[in-house]
Amino acid sequence: MAAFAAAGAGAFAMGAVVLLNEAGLLAVPALYGPAGGVSGRTTLAVVIWLVSWAVLHHRWKAREIRPVRVQVVTAGLIALGILATFPPVWGLL
Repeated sequence: MAAFAAAGAGAFAMGAVVLLNEAGLLAVPALYGPAGGVSGRTTLAVVIWLVSWAVLHHRWKAREIRPVRVQVVTAGLIALGILATFPPVWGLL
């Protein structure tokens, strides 16, 4: 369940990083020149995904977690993350 929930957190992080970058509130440097800024944004999202996975695993390893609740929250986070990566959403800023 921790891996599943972390996937939602990573997808949401990607959307949030893109929105903040497009709004000019967060400047993520390019890590690979030919790829441009997307290399820095995706790397930051992957780091957030891995950290959230480790934290959730540590907190949930001895607990009984309801799968349905985690799945609903994860689906919502993924949907918000995907929505935030679309250029028409950036225009609302």
